[in-house]
This record gives sequence, structure tokens and C-alpha cells, in this order.
Amino acid sequence: MNPVALITGGSRGIGRGIAIELAKLGYNLIINFARNKSAASQTRSDCLSTARSRKKTIRAEICQANIAKSADRERLIEFAKKKFHRLDLLVNNAGIPPKVRRDILEATEKSFDEVIGTNLKGPYFLTQKVANWMIAQRSRNKEMRPKIVFIGSISAEAVSINRGEYCVSKAGLSMTAKLYAVRLAEHGINVYEIRPGIIETDMVAAVKEQYDRLISKGISPIRRWGHPEDIGKIVAAIAQDLLPFSTGEIIYADGGLHIERL
Repeated sequence: MNPVALITGGSRGIGRGIAIELAKLGYNLIINFARNKSAASQTRSDCLSTARSRKKTIRAEICQANIAKSADRERLIEFAKKKFHRLDLLVNNAGIPPKVRRDILEATEKSFDEVIGTNLKGPYFLTQKVANWMIAQRSRNKEMRPKIVFIGSISAEAVSINRGEYCVSKAGLSMTAKLYAVRLAEHGINVYEIRPGIIETDMVAAVKEQYDRLISKGISPIRRWGHPEDIGKIVAAIAQDLLPFSTGEIIYADGGLHIERL
């Protein structure tokens, strides 16, 4: 029986990159999306094609759910239970930037609530539901090694004063990963945070030229854009249980951006 992964925000960008890499491993997939059904359907098709090219037979399903909403989170879990009856890997990837970048002195509560709802509250409580399901699965089958991954951001530690709500959400998400890592260790469920740097996705399209200049000037020791597959490969390593004695770890995928330099 194939292991099963649920990827929130799995239709585009980093989520899509993760889904493709897991398809290579033969994972059955639940690709969650909030709005863009056509993108989710395309990612599903690409995952099936990728699996076939590796001589793997997988199933891939798409499910609309806004993880900021409690009812949607519940429906997403019920969808997973109905379609696959198990879950081996949760990837908390869904995230949004503020709709308008505003100086922290001018930021609005509406924007704060929107960003925190999707980036922090949503994964916090989705993980709660999934964790309880994983604990129940482990009680029936000790051979299972379920895992939970949070896709964080270098913004958890690097200050951007024109998108403070995003930075706060990712800092909170980092603590969420640690909290669940400690709580779930006794149940054999490892938890990880992957912390991307500058990744070439739709989210940064509006500031691409700015980041092009920064990268060319050496803002990170590895002078290139990160790509969704860079994150996907780390998730694939976790999925294969290649980090069995690690939990609560921050795994950087930022080309060395986080390294302090003189």
C-alpha cells in the first residue's frame, strides 16, 4: 500500500514542487487548493505523469479547502479519510503574503488577520486534527512512521518592515513546529520545519527584479534563485525517513542566506 501525503497549498509554487518529488517516491497525494482549481488539476496530472515515468502507480486527488476556516479544515481531513483511510505525511505549505505591502506603522488589522489566519492559525489547528489521527493510526499499526512538515520562511528571523504580518506569522509557525515536535515525539511522530529563502514562485513575482539584484550582489553565498524542487527534495528525504533521530529541526533551504557574515 502506498503511503499518503497531504500537501496544503499544493497546486502551485513550492507545494507543486513538493508534490512532484513525492510522486517520484510513489506517494499517493492529496493536493489541497484554496481557489485555483485548474492549477491543482494540472499539478495532479503532472504528478501522475511523473510517477508513471518512474514506473510508479499512484493516486492523486485534489481537494478545495481554505485552511483558515475551521469547517474547511474538518472537510479536508474527512476527505483524506474517505479517499485513503490513512495519512503518513502532512506538509503544511499553504501561505499567503499581505495583499498590499505596508510599512508596519500603517499596517491594517484586516491584513494581519488574513495572513495570520492562513499562515499560522490554519496550520496550527489542522496539525492538531492530523496529529490526533496519526496517533490513532500508530496505536493500530506501530510500523507506521508518520511525519509532519511545516514550510516556514527566512522571514521568521529576517525583518521586512513592509510586511510585518508575514514575518510574525512565520515566526509563530516556527514555534508551532517545535511545540508539536515535543508533544508528538512520544508517539513516534517526527516534526520538521523547512525554512526557504528566496524561492522563485508567484509570491515574489512582483519584486523579482529587486531580488535579482540582491542575488547577483551576493545576498546569499549560493548566488541563484531557489526553486520549488529544492524544497521538494528535502521533503522527499524526510518522507523516506532519512532523518530518524531528528525532530523539531529547522532545515534551511536558502543558499546560505541565514549565515551571519562580516
